[in-house]
Amino acid sequence: MAIDPAPSMDPTLLPTTRFAFPGPLRDRLVAAVLDGSKTATTALLAEYEQEGEPLPSIGRHSVVVDSEDRPVAIIEVTEVRVVPLSEVDVAHAVAEGEGSTTVAEWRADHEEFWHGEEVRRALGDPGFTVHDATPVVLEHFRVTARLPAPA
Repeated sequence: MAIDPAPSMDPTLLPTTRFAFPGPLRDRLVAAVLDGSKTATTALLAEYEQEGEPLPSIGRHSVVVDSEDRPVAIIEVTEVRVVPLSEVDVAHAVAEGEGSTTVAEWRADHEEFWHGEEVRRALGDPGFTVHDATPVVLEHFRVTARLPAPA
């Protein structure tokens, strides 16, 4: 069943949400958002600080874009928490929809991403690494609209 955007919810006026970097990982994450298996995401607090961006807030709507920067869905933030990396629980890991069934699996995948060259370059820190006390932003969301593919 398709979810239609509210008439006042103009996607061109909403902020953009990009999962990971363009490419296969983003494509998998966007597909998981669209099929409903991804209802959460995790970001480094350092990313928000580096970009000078405010944290997401409950009720905030944004447009999810694919690797081609095409809008595919509108999501609404339903929960936001900032916690040390060591406090991420299995419920959150599973809600990320990436196939992790344990926190250890989830953390290994995320550490590989966060220790990657793209993240380190984005943070301006070639030696960036995470540890148990690293603050992370846990965000839960729901899809409020699936947007039509461009003609």
